[in-house]
Amino acid sequence: MFVFTLCLYLWSWLSSIHGLDFRYHNSVEMEQYLKDVNRMYPEITHLHSIGQSVEGRELWVLILGQHPSEHRTGIPEFKYVGNMHGNEVVGRVLLLQLINYLTSQYLSDPLVTRMLNSSRVHILPSMNPDGFESSARDCMNSVGRYNKNGVDLNRNFPDVFESNTPQEREKEVRAVMDWLKTETFVLSANLHGGAVVASYPYDNSNRGSELQGGQSISPDDDVFVHLARTYSYNHTEMHNPDSCSGLTGFTNGITNGYYWYPLKGGMQDYNYVWAQCLELTLEISCCKFPPESQLSGLWEANRPALLAYMQQVHLGVKGVVMDSDGKPVQNAVVEVSGRKNLCPFSSDRNGEYFRLLLPGNYTITVTYPGHETLTQSIKVPYGPDSFSALTHNFLLQQSDNSSTGTTQPQSCTTAITTLTLFILQTLLLS
Repeated sequence: MFVFTLCLYLWSWLSSIHGLDFRYHNSVEMEQYLKDVNRMYPEITHLHSIGQSVEGRELWVLILGQHPSEHRTGIPEFKYVGNMHGNEVVGRVLLLQLINYLTSQYLSDPLVTRMLNSSRVHILPSMNPDGFESSARDCMNSVGRYNKNGVDLNRNFPDVFESNTPQEREKEVRAVMDWLKTETFVLSANLHGGAVVASYPYDNSNRGSELQGGQSISPDDDVFVHLARTYSYNHTEMHNPDSCSGLTGFTNGITNGYYWYPLKGGMQDYNYVWAQCLELTLEISCCKFPPESQLSGLWEANRPALLAYMQQVHLGVKGVVMDSDGKPVQNAVVEVSGRKNLCPFSSDRNGEYFRLLLPGNYTITVTYPGHETLTQSIKVPYGPDSFSALTHNFLLQQSDNSSTGTTQPQSCTTAITTLTLFILQTLLLS
């Protein structure tokens, strides 16, 4: 441990002298940087690829935390995704800077240390490296926005408000969808450019009960508004009404996605509906591909917001659902009264559940086949200040009625099933 601590301080000292240049690193340079960081910090980082782009570039994810290589019970999973649109490049730069900051400040900065000791942070700096490599250095030009196949990745995910007939998902999208199956992500954000605002679900609507006053409101709207305001007000400018000249001001620097403009097949709605992960879309620069001279200032403007948002992974309540023998159970439905999610939140393969909630009193109902329905009332404190959500476990009792329990609606499994069938049919016909 002494040697590890000494290495951290030496690396921190070297970083303070050299640092990570504020410039645009190409895919080869980015890969080398991530490998160097992983090699220097093997105790707190784990590097892996979640798949490849159309042109074969690896989609590298660096995990940071006290136990980076594996999930630990009670430790929430957080993620940042950058550069989904290849020509919106500031997020890519900032996430590399964030990696540099977190690793160099671990054990010296109390906030960073508690953050990495209490959560597991996944960072995908570039979801669309092919688009980045073909981008033009232009403020609002769309060259490089799409992937190599000319597809907008933020319109290619399954959408709960659409029919979702079988269609081909791009390699980058499939990689993210598969990634979401491997971890129970609790909170996330994807970084974009061209405006300065925090946007939250829903992005789409079928003009049902969710459509209220021009907004598409989710059951967790209060939490989403809080999350968006957290980022906006910790940003130096986002909460101001005129952050970007020529754009209509956003009140408090936040917006409901649908209210801003309807979008189908978006990643944040997919995360929320099908992966139980609350995600925001963060527009973090007026210019999509700004001059490198502006990158340092953009980092300083966003750094406190990036950190404050990460800390919100500790909102609400978490715990384990166990059967009558005290064994964790998977797919137990955990519902909060008054929040009818399109796809109910449920326990994962470890029996864990995580529910982001604002402080207050809540009634939670847990259902699992073959067991009695369990309903309990709890008081949720504000967890981020202590870097831990409230821990509340549920112990179920066996029922004589084997049919007791709640199953997931068909729409919650249709997107995965139809995608799998489409891939199989394609392989058989090829």
